[in-house]
Amino acid sequence: MVSYLQIEGLTKRFGADLMYENVDIEISQGQKIAIIAKNGAGKTTLLNIIAGVEPMDAGKITTKRDLRVSYLKQLPDFSPEITVLETFSEFSNEQKAKQILTKFNITRFDQPMGTLSGGQVKRVALANVLVQEPDLLILDEPTNHLDLEMTEYLENYLNRSNITLLMVTHDRYFLDRVCNEIIEIDNKRFYRYRGNYSYYLEKRQERIEQANAELARANNLFRKELDWMRRQPQARATKAKSRIEDFYKLQEKVSQRVDNGQVRLENKSTYIGSKIFEAKYISKAFGDLKILDNFYYQFSRYEKMGIIGSNGTGKSTFIKLLLGIEKPDSGSFDIGETVKFGYYSQEGLKFNDQMKVIDAVREIAEEVDMGGGKKLSASQFLQHFLFAPETQHNYIYKLSGGEKRRLYLCTVLMRNPNFLVLDEPTNDLDIVTLNILEDYLINFKGCVIVVSHDRYFMDKVVDHLLVFKGNAEIKDFPGNYTDYRDWKTEQENIAKKATANENSNKTQNNKPRNETKKKLTFAEKRELEALEVEIAQLEEEKKALEDGFASGTLDMEALQKNAKRMEELIPLLDEKSMRWLTLSMS
Repeated sequence: MVSYLQIEGLTKRFGADLMYENVDIEISQGQKIAIIAKNGAGKTTLLNIIAGVEPMDAGKITTKRDLRVSYLKQLPDFSPEITVLETFSEFSNEQKAKQILTKFNITRFDQPMGTLSGGQVKRVALANVLVQEPDLLILDEPTNHLDLEMTEYLENYLNRSNITLLMVTHDRYFLDRVCNEIIEIDNKRFYRYRGNYSYYLEKRQERIEQANAELARANNLFRKELDWMRRQPQARATKAKSRIEDFYKLQEKVSQRVDNGQVRLENKSTYIGSKIFEAKYISKAFGDLKILDNFYYQFSRYEKMGIIGSNGTGKSTFIKLLLGIEKPDSGSFDIGETVKFGYYSQEGLKFNDQMKVIDAVREIAEEVDMGGGKKLSASQFLQHFLFAPETQHNYIYKLSGGEKRRLYLCTVLMRNPNFLVLDEPTNDLDIVTLNILEDYLINFKGCVIVVSHDRYFMDKVVDHLLVFKGNAEIKDFPGNYTDYRDWKTEQENIAKKATANENSNKTQNNKPRNETKKKLTFAEKRELEALEVEIAQLEEEKKALEDGFASGTLDMEALQKNAKRMEELIPLLDEKSMRWLTLSMS
């Protein structure tokens, strides 16, 4: 394989803190590599260094001559004044940019970037890096803020392409299906696994078991040597001095802890009664955009529900209605007296950056009741969330984005709620923390509602889905995400077969048995060609209207104008499509 990039002796520090030292990495053509580590271990820093946007303290990076590199940052930083299309001005022709934007469901090319949602900005950023057709593509959390449809599109695109890839992601299905190599950063050391995520899990466990066996042997030897050190008098002989030196080296070795990441979080949830909540015929709309229409649902005790759907279909609005943050247009929620909500939201991640981690937790409680008479101090509880004692006294502004989210999650769970409402809890969390959270939710003695685009997380945690399809259409599905995806694929295949059979029967019934296929006239051929262009334009306009409704940025006048145009557009599109079908089958 052709070597694209070589890193030799890479060392990086932040003040007195060593991030990593003397690291060697080689990336060759065709490799699809993912970097896995706990939050704060330097994943994003490593990508920034490789992409040339952050310096290193020591080392050398050598790249293949004329290597084209594109980098998707975790938080894209476009100027809010420029339009979607103007983000491509440096490197792409307009037609190519429009084509790839359309694939990412972005069709309002003149829309200012400052008016786009987080998910739309991420899609524009992805289109920017892909349109460059790089030799090496670097992606930092590419699936954050993408809905399931877009995540699966990107997954399929990367699987089909021969592009060389280096990325950081917490999406484990994405990792398993896209990557053929894993680099793990653990305790400032780098480990490389030549396989996908499933292979990595297997080999990592073998590494940990082997290291623990070696540590156990070292501990046995250490106990014997410690006994000798205690019994022996002041040593003067050369042999004794040598043995003493070996003892201190052994002491250093046994002090190292091999972390398998299997921290188990348990805490007491407040008692919850049999009555949870009843959504009584709820309706909610923003102008002509319907979110809920006469929606009824009765939530069961200990139910674990997942909410999925494309961006802009009303998932977060539903949660805010349940919690009383938003008011319904009609209907009401009847919530049980014993229900105690714990709410994790995207907007809730707000800390005083000048406060220390431990103080942010102590503001809520000095102790956390774990049930069964067991209590943990705030410091002990933080350790369950992978905040080592020395990290707890850091100022919050020093934490990575993922560490701040982990801290926020800690502050939600330590209040002992019995009904957890989690809106996109997996964004920016590392895989170790996700495993802890999943285990906690599976064993949680209460109710859970999760809005998430993380398919792996949903499959492990939820047993029921509400699928928001848009325009107040909601599918109540008994199962997890993979169950729903399999069911949906089966329904789509059945519908395709039925349509094909119906069209075939119509064609046969409308033709005399010996009639040959009718040839189109010159005028009909011209009409067919014109219809193809016109239908594409109408589809693009329809998508632009739908994106406008979903953006939440339109005022009332614009909403009404767009709704009126949509009423005209749908029958017109149906009429044109039927005419095209008639001509194309002639």
